[in-house]
Amino acid sequence: MNKTYIAQQPKESKWYIIDAENKNLGRLSSKIAKLLKGKNSTLYTPHINNKIYIILINSKLIKVTGKKFTQKTYKKYSGYPGGLKTKTFNHILYQKPNMILEKSIKGMLPKGILGRQLFTQLKIYPNNQHPHKSQKPELITLT
Repeated sequence: MNKTYIAQQPKESKWYIIDAENKNLGRLSSKIAKLLKGKNSTLYTPHINNKIYIILINSKLIKVTGKKFTQKTYKKYSGYPGGLKTKTFNHILYQKPNMILEKSIKGMLPKGILGRQLFTQLKIYPNNQHPHKSQKPELITLT
C-alpha cells in the first residue's frame, strides 16, 4: 500500500509584489487567490497555510470590462428595515479603491479559519508605495 505524502508547514515566508495597474479585476483576483492558497507550489496541501504574503500596489488603477464601471453595484445591508445601501463601482473606486479588490479576493478564498488567515496575508495599497521593503518582496508579473 502506498502512503500519501502530506507536506509540513514551511519555516520561512515568501513575499511577492504585484502591480495591479491596467489589470482586469476578476482575472487578477483569481490569480492572487491561487497564489495565496499556494496552488502554484508542488507541495500544495489544501489545509496548510504556505506563508505566502502578497503586496498589491496601484489598486486604484484597476480596470473592468464593458459597462461595469458605471453599472456594477456593491450592496451593504445594516439589518434594519430600509437599511440597504448600494454604491456603484466608480463611486467606491474613488472613495476606497482597496475595498473592490479586497471583496473580490476574499470571495475567492476558502471559507473558514484558513481563509481568514490567508486574507490577512494580503496587503493592498492604492499607489505604488508600501512599507514592506525590508521583507525584500519578489516582483511577479501576471499576464
